[in-house]
Amino acid sequence: MTVLSIIRDCLDALLHPSARYDALMRARQRVFMAPRLLGSLVAFAAFPIYLAMRGAPTALEVGAFAWLIAPILLSWFLSRTGHYEGAHALSSLALAVLVVVVAMNTGGIESFATIWLVVVPLEAALSASRRLVAFASTLALSCAALLIAAGYLDMLPASEISPTLRAILMGLGVASAALYAAGLAFGAESLARTSVALLNVEEDRYRLLARNMSDVISRHRRNGAVQFISPASETLLGVPVARLLGHGLFDRVHVGDRPAYLTALSDAARGGEAGSVEFRLRRDLSRGGERGQVDFIWVEMRCRPLEQAWQAATSPEAEVVAVMRDVTDRKIQEQALDLARSDAEQADAAKTRFLATMSHELRTPLNAIIGFSEMIVQEDTLMLDAARRKEYAQLINDSGQHLLSVVNSILDMSKMESGNFEISPEMFAPRAALVGCCNLLALKARENGIDLVTRAPHDLPDMTGDPRAFKQIMLNLVANAIKFTERSGKVTVSADVEGPRLVLRVSDTGVGIAAEDLKLIGAPFFQAGKTYQRRHEGTGLGLSIVKSLVGLHSGEMTVQSKIDEGTTVTVALPLVFTAPAIRQPSTNIATLTPRSPSEEQPPQVKKSA
Repeated sequence: MTVLSIIRDCLDALLHPSARYDALMRARQRVFMAPRLLGSLVAFAAFPIYLAMRGAPTALEVGAFAWLIAPILLSWFLSRTGHYEGAHALSSLALAVLVVVVAMNTGGIESFATIWLVVVPLEAALSASRRLVAFASTLALSCAALLIAAGYLDMLPASEISPTLRAILMGLGVASAALYAAGLAFGAESLARTSVALLNVEEDRYRLLARNMSDVISRHRRNGAVQFISPASETLLGVPVARLLGHGLFDRVHVGDRPAYLTALSDAARGGEAGSVEFRLRRDLSRGGERGQVDFIWVEMRCRPLEQAWQAATSPEAEVVAVMRDVTDRKIQEQALDLARSDAEQADAAKTRFLATMSHELRTPLNAIIGFSEMIVQEDTLMLDAARRKEYAQLINDSGQHLLSVVNSILDMSKMESGNFEISPEMFAPRAALVGCCNLLALKARENGIDLVTRAPHDLPDMTGDPRAFKQIMLNLVANAIKFTERSGKVTVSADVEGPRLVLRVSDTGVGIAAEDLKLIGAPFFQAGKTYQRRHEGTGLGLSIVKSLVGLHSGEMTVQSKIDEGTTVTVALPLVFTAPAIRQPSTNIATLTPRSPSEEQPPQVKKSA
């Protein structure tokens, strides 16, 4: 263990407890105590030598040496209280008083001790306090002025020091002041070195945090200009830090989010509480990404005003510190939750529609069957003739056929939704199938007073598909058109070839469909118009079945309609169709959770008013 280590340990034992965890304050207290304790010890050691050379000391000399105890008392004061500036102020005062007393008894302003007045502000400079340096400088100048005034007014006692001794003392005064000033300089250099070392440690610590944090730390002006941004931004946005400085980051904010971005920074710069904002940032794609493609990520930015001490030291303009974090995954989850909530609401609405429709579609024919069958059972009591029994039997048969049709429609829709509906493609003549369907419904059209027109060229080519599904498509479309067309109206069925597809159009002059209902056309159990406003029977599965059958044929269905003007349904089917080998099953209709129209698989229904 070296002598310096022993001295350092002794000084550390004298430090105030508040400085033990502050390296800079610990160094300052060491620099304050060391020269004062050393100077006092040297003075006490030199006092016997001075007595041997000088002889019996005067009262002034005894008082001057006794005053050298003051630095020890100052070190004790600092060790007990920890008041660093207060200790420096007392030290400056003690040194100035000692210099003035010695100088007034040894020649005034011409005394060898006067040079020590220069040391007073130099010693105060170690406190790093402008106020204390100003106090020490004022004190030293006041003491010099006091000595000058005392000499000018002949208030100084007569000096008994010989010129030779005066010269020796002057040399000793200058040398001692120079040595003490050198000690102060070494102390200042030590403090500066300690400050730089601590600053480097802090910089390395913050640099380590900034480089290894996944969050991006940035410093902004009030107008959004970036003063500093951490290296994590390169990973987040895929661009060098230099391209994000200034307004480089602002240029990457989505146009729709820029007002919110600037408002958050401006509010924080005005001294408000820490706030947060979410916005989209453009990110450069990796080298494997498609060139020119725009990719945005969601970012959450928390910002707060810069601390006043840092701000005053760097720039008078208000600045903001922000921390940005990628929240794209959270946004995707939120959107998925919103979509799931929307699907659940649509499923609940579909269940309500299903129950309302089925309660009507099943109860009405069942009531007819039960009622007319009871009348037939009681034919003797009611005295029914053969014609009346036949009529009731026909009504029971019609009601049963209607129930069978409803059940078949639900089963067909369930098979299509679950992927179990089998398509058997084969060559067939679409014109013959189309004309046959129209002939089946011609009687119904005439009974309703509707003109059914068929336009199918004789040279329509044969196509590959499922003829049974083709007929079901046409029967549903034409029956729907007839059902929703008023008497004296017109239904037109046409077929034509456009490129590789057969285009079928069914137009009517019926009641039409409202624009808000067009987007839901094709959804299971959906019926345009409110339930209490409908005048036509039906389950709402007709167009849904058509849409699914068209999709199974890789086709497309388009619905165009206007209220009180009519509706046109266009179906485009490929002339050559090959059934896929594997079909992924979808949700079964029995779960009563039909998908929204935006999630349906092909065909894609295009709507226009």
